[in-house]
Parts: sequence; C-alpha cells; structure tokens
Amino acid sequence: MNTSQSAMLFGAVAAAAVFTAVPCQADATKSESKVKIEATAGKPDADGKQVVTVKIAIDKGWHLYANPVPKDFAGVPVEVKYGGKTKPAVFKVDYPPGKEVKDPTEGNYQIYEDTAEIKVTLQRDKSDTGPLELSVKVQTCNEKTCLPPATVKVPVQ
Repeated sequence: MNTSQSAMLFGAVAAAAVFTAVPCQADATKSESKVKIEATAGKPDADGKQVVTVKIAIDKGWHLYANPVPKDFAGVPVEVKYGGKTKPAVFKVDYPPGKEVKDPTEGNYQIYEDTAEIKVTLQRDKSDTGPLELSVKVQTCNEKTCLPPATVKVPVQ
C-alpha cells in the first residue's frame, strides 16, 4: 500500500468513527433522554369515558415547562395529544400546576421537577378499536440550557 492509499484509508476510518459516534452523542442531548413517560388507563364508565394518567419522571437537575406558559414565552410547555387515527369525541387534558418561577425577563411561569402527573379524560368512537396511544411534547431544561423539544409517542397500558 502506498502513501496515498494509506492516507485515504486513514481518512475513511477516521470519518467512519466520527459519523458512528455522532448519533450516540446526539441521543444524549435530546429532551426525551431526560424523561421517562408512562400512561395507564382506567376502566371506561357507562358512557365510555375513560381517564388516562400520564406520569412523567424527570431526571434530577432538569425541569419541564408546565402548561400553559405566558404569552410569547421562549420555552415549550408540556403538551399531551391523542395519537390515534380517529379523533375522540372527548379529549380533555388537565395539566397540574407546577412550581412557580419568578422571572423579570420572561414573566412568571411554572415548571415540573422530579415528576408530573397529567390526567386526560377521553371518549373514543366505538369504531376506534386500535391501541390507545398518546403523544407528549416536552422540552427539558436545566439552569444552563434547554434541549430541543421532542414529541414522545406513549402507548397506554
């Protein structure tokens, strides 16, 4: 192997190492890497309404913005949406209050730390027999930075 071929081989190996390492590093810097989200459904009532509890465990040192946030707020609040194909007849999300943060620049807002439990009341159409799935939008932040927002699909148990 001549010098030119050796240089090309070294460059290819180095590039492969860089491109292989980047996704692993990127995964550690996504909002969903700082939370664990689970959803459990209660039994439907006589009218078919059902309450789903979405539990979010947030890594120590990180927080989420509670919903709602002030107008023109820079951060993205937690948002729960229905993930199925057919829009339910009833879909009501009850976001709990968070811990208040007083900020002279952004205005006062609330955050969730450690855990958040969100109640969703829904009533699916009788023809919607597929698995129940929600999507939860989150943006995790700490005292120094906010990670890009992410939407996590959550199957309901």
